[in-house]
Amino acid sequence: MEVCVHPLSASPCLAWRDLSASQRVIRVAVAPPVGPAPPGAARVVCMSDTHALTPHLRLSVPPGDIFIHAGDFTRCGHPDEVADFNQWLGKLPHKHKIVIAGNHELSFDKNFTHPLKNVGSVLDDIPTLGMARDKLSDAINSLNVKNLLTNCTYLEDASVEIYGIKIYGTPWQPEFWKWAFNIPRGSACLEKWMKIPLDTDILVSHTPPIGHGDLCCSGVRAGCVELLSVLQQRLNVKYHVFGHVHEGYGISSDGKIIFVNASTCDINYLPNNPPIVFDIKMPPGAVKD
Repeated sequence: MEVCVHPLSASPCLAWRDLSASQRVIRVAVAPPVGPAPPGAARVVCMSDTHALTPHLRLSVPPGDIFIHAGDFTRCGHPDEVADFNQWLGKLPHKHKIVIAGNHELSFDKNFTHPLKNVGSVLDDIPTLGMARDKLSDAINSLNVKNLLTNCTYLEDASVEIYGIKIYGTPWQPEFWKWAFNIPRGSACLEKWMKIPLDTDILVSHTPPIGHGDLCCSGVRAGCVELLSVLQQRLNVKYHVFGHVHEGYGISSDGKIIFVNASTCDINYLPNNPPIVFDIKMPPGAVKD
């Protein structure tokens, strides 16, 4: 199905004002499931935006069949941060672990070419994310840093099938502070989302769609208009897992798709938000290995 760029795509707040009259945004308050996953279902444990703070998590990570991390597992993508995160992943009990990059994984984005001029100024404005500039430069030049993720399946515009459940991961987001995996709103974003396979069951992106878990404390909506359009008009996704906007943590639905903002860090970059857990039905005939 053809999906068109919204005429107000470049102004997400105005776009949402136009769209919201015809949209359902249902806030979902669900307690974590108790006991094992029911027969024929897989348990999914979701986190995002841990920002190299996994040693300081106040809450334990619940067990499950599939662990998903929706990006921003480092401060700036330095290899030491990636290695530490990988070591932490290796201690988790989940048999399958899915990870995507976010805008803070600078060294993962081969097109990120301006580490000092632009990102340096951003770091100056965000002291809690400060990093020595020589280390930042090292991160950008670490061409094989993705290879440090040995304890998970890293997805970058790619799919994996687990228990018959098809999961697609993508790191892109509309331009946001000129960090990694940033692309212009509108057609550039739409081009990325049109690559998502039609049979995807769980979409993992770093960015939220417009209207779901994307409202910043400043009142600006950081979500992508075209992502919502593709989800609602073209795909048959059951769950959409993301992060990026810390203050958008939680679950919502449009009556068909379950949207999960799994940001672990809150607006103060403290890892206070617990992992979000859900059970997804496996297709007939699928079994857990």
